[in-house]
Amino acid sequence: MSSYKCCSNSSKEGKQVENLASILKIVAEQSRLKLMCILKKGEHCVCEIMEHVDFSQSLVSHHLKDLKDIGVVSDEKRGQRVYYSLSKKGQYITRALFQIIEER
Repeated sequence: MSSYKCCSNSSKEGKQVENLASILKIVAEQSRLKLMCILKKGEHCVCEIMEHVDFSQSLVSHHLKDLKDIGVVSDEKRGQRVYYSLSKKGQYITRALFQIIEER
């Protein structure tokens, strides 16, 4: 029987599986998916996002930080506000995830 490289944590494929699992763990949370859905329509600051979800400012900021840490969200400070948008990676992931439910 041949070896499955994706099962070995020391192989390139194993590291990719580990990385994918980390990304999925973050984006699979319902609150973060809601934020990604909002951001797929364009950039927003935290105060604008809060108008569409029933989350506190600190919770929105926390989720955005988690998404930013894995490269799904990018931010840009303008004056007193920080505007968040999906990165190219985030656009790809969001499109792929929402396409799954559209094809059901």
